[in-house]
Amino acid sequence: MNIKSAVKNAIPDFLMDFYYWLWALLGAIIYGFPSRKLTVIGVTGTSGKSTTVDFIARILEEAGYSVASASSIRFKIKDKERKNELKMTMPGRFKIQEFLRQAVEEHCKYAVLEVTSEGIRQFRHAFIRFDTAVFTNLSPEHIESHGGFENYRNEKLKLFKVVKNTHIINVDDQNSEYFLQTSAKKTMTFGLEAGDINLNNTEFSLNILGTFNNYNALAAIAVAKNYDISLEICQKALEKVTGIPGRMEVVSKKPLVVVDYAHTPVQLESVYKTLSSWTGNSKPQIINSKLVCVLGSCGGGRDTWKRPVLGKIAQTYCREIIITNEDPYDEDPLEIMEQVGNGIENHDYHIVLDRKEAIKKALELAGHNSAPDSAATVIITGKGSEMWMCLANGKKIPWSDANIVKELLNIDKT
Repeated sequence: MNIKSAVKNAIPDFLMDFYYWLWALLGAIIYGFPSRKLTVIGVTGTSGKSTTVDFIARILEEAGYSVASASSIRFKIKDKERKNELKMTMPGRFKIQEFLRQAVEEHCKYAVLEVTSEGIRQFRHAFIRFDTAVFTNLSPEHIESHGGFENYRNEKLKLFKVVKNTHIINVDDQNSEYFLQTSAKKTMTFGLEAGDINLNNTEFSLNILGTFNNYNALAAIAVAKNYDISLEICQKALEKVTGIPGRMEVVSKKPLVVVDYAHTPVQLESVYKTLSSWTGNSKPQIINSKLVCVLGSCGGGRDTWKRPVLGKIAQTYCREIIITNEDPYDEDPLEIMEQVGNGIENHDYHIVLDRKEAIKKALELAGHNSAPDSAATVIITGKGSEMWMCLANGKKIPWSDANIVKELLNIDKT
């Protein structure tokens, strides 16, 4: 355990809460409470937050507005953007207020923020005047750090409790009832099976993979409707999206190699199901699964429960399984990988400590040197577009799954 963690563990929770709250207040004061001059939209949930933030921002831009957005992928203010290198989805209390101040100075009308349970617990959302809160979905994550699923869900709920104008909720999710119980001036719902978003026969043809992205698109369309933006503008904006870094990102088509951030059981199974029915053509079609899967368990020191579960899911969908290193922090990476392997029965798998070597082995097992149409699909999960791998004693090394694939396949990285 590092010194920072030891200090935090020694301080009572109520004092830590006051500490976080006080720093949030100081950040807002120093930067002049910038959210009061913006229309701020917060997106929370377990999966799809970054993509939904991206979709919302694109629609607002297509409608002619100046927009700032912050997610685990990037920070963007109007046409200037930079990758999120923080290894933190939601910036700290000072950084997020500084970001909002910059958005004000660039005359943005809207700011779209990805809001996490950890961020809420540490009051990073405090003193930000949110106009709209969006709920994507909920499944177990950060269970150990929050002390249970209900606590995790309650942290997400706190965003809706402070947002009084508009709530937008995915009613296909079994946890939606908890979010619907919070009051707001306006509540809008969406879903593929239920919800009050009417597309009025407007056809949307998304150019990215995954049924889950249909939900992300519906969430963004609901936000657009809330701000009186037409379906035609939504359609035009969303159909321009051909890919999002680290989210079902097709790095190579022949051989087919996909990189995705999936690091929870629900996310992993959704990705595997999608790719099991996709041949690389423009439209998915059902075929026999030929997945060669590279996975680990993101984040040493937390969520140990999910490690064998991820292995079990891989066993169900993957022809070949390569378990590798993935942000072990201060935990023994081999122990993490063995725990993932504990969920695999009656299926061979490989443990490869070096992540680059694991990707190389996956490409070899997929037969990337054989005829392109006969090669299997390689899916690399866990890190997505993250730019660092976090090791022991606070050490970080530059990383990019996509760039490693391009290097091994001699693909131009530009």
